[in-house]
Amino acid sequence: MARDNRKAGLGTSADLDRLLGGGPLNRLYGARWSLIVMAIGLSWIAMQDEREMWHVGLVLVAVIMATMFLPRRRKVTRLKAKVEARRRAIVPDVNMRKLASALPDPCFILDRRGIVRFANHAGSSIFGNVKEGDPLSFRIRQPDMLAALDNVLDGGPIEKVDYTLKSHSERFYEAWVTPIHLNSDPEGEHRPEFILLLLHDQTEQKNMARMRADFVANASHELRTPLASVIGFIETLLGPAKDDPVARDRFLRIMLDQSERMSRLVSDLLSLSRIEMRAHVLPDTRVDLSKIMRHVIDSLSPLAQDLDVAIKTNQLDDDLWVSGDRDELVQVFENLVENALKYGKDGEKIDISYSRVIDSADGKPYHCFNVRDYGAGISQEHLPRLTERFYRVDVASSREQKGTGLGLAIVKHILTRHRGKLLVESQPGEGATFQVRLPVSDSADL
Repeated sequence: MARDNRKAGLGTSADLDRLLGGGPLNRLYGARWSLIVMAIGLSWIAMQDEREMWHVGLVLVAVIMATMFLPRRRKVTRLKAKVEARRRAIVPDVNMRKLASALPDPCFILDRRGIVRFANHAGSSIFGNVKEGDPLSFRIRQPDMLAALDNVLDGGPIEKVDYTLKSHSERFYEAWVTPIHLNSDPEGEHRPEFILLLLHDQTEQKNMARMRADFVANASHELRTPLASVIGFIETLLGPAKDDPVARDRFLRIMLDQSERMSRLVSDLLSLSRIEMRAHVLPDTRVDLSKIMRHVIDSLSPLAQDLDVAIKTNQLDDDLWVSGDRDELVQVFENLVENALKYGKDGEKIDISYSRVIDSADGKPYHCFNVRDYGAGISQEHLPRLTERFYRVDVASSREQKGTGLGLAIVKHILTRHRGKLLVESQPGEGATFQVRLPVSDSADL
């Protein structure tokens, strides 16, 4: 802080001399006429009262010394006010710091020169390269941000700019640059004493907007293709093939397949929409996962027989209780087991196993189901994106298996609602393992 005071010129001898009317000799010279009159008056009094002249000289010396070395009260007051004003202009007071510290968003207080005087906890944590005592322009170099700061420092109104932080991943902020005037009109100036820079994280909103745009584009594309096919065959049946029974039967079968594809897509879209609407509502019923898994295996056994794939399971314990929505959890395991049957059929079997684990992240007990196939496997670059809507590792294979590209997105959203997790492990040529973790019900026997 002493460094700041020296930079602002606080407490130096030059300032004291200037504020108090100069040095001792200057003050003595400024009071010369008053001292001459006083000396004449004292001499006259001494002659009238017949006093010793050395008494008069002693009084006069005392007055001169007082004039030289004792500042006047008014100038002392001016000095204190000036020093305090300058100190307040570079050092945020305690209340200002407390207010900034209470804000959950990154917040910085800058002085008139754009130097960071305070950063709250969020600001220090997220923007670790912004240090108190450094000009903000040393750390944040985005032109729009610097222009907004300059405008407000020059006396302009509040400004809002978009700021992008590029580190390990892009984060988007809405930056508010607000002037802080401690005095209504300090010395006739309109410049603020401080600037409050507040950054509100908009990353989630930006990502959601991007996802919505991508979703609409992908959904439109997925519906447009089969719809165009159906329209094309209808036009053909109304024209060249209207009297060709063989072509008519073939085209009608294709139209039926395309219509069923659109129906599946619409059904999955509606299912995903319903799940998202209830994403923040925790299930309030208890269900037994062992019964759900047995139901799923029984319902998919005909498909397994058609594909000539065996479903192998270890011994499933009874009473695997979780707080959950039965229909949604059935949908989770049906998606995973059906995918394993369709995409892992080259391995001639799939394994379904159960275990109970303590999660390393939160230390809580979880029911853990592994669904493993022995098919072609999945390359590592695809794994992080498997739960994105309409993402497919192999588009042709997915459509051949009558997939919509929404199955794993639905699984992810259901597990998120149930506070569960989906983990995927795979290597090309070694099959894939999809692991579902669901927290053990609090009311179960732990």
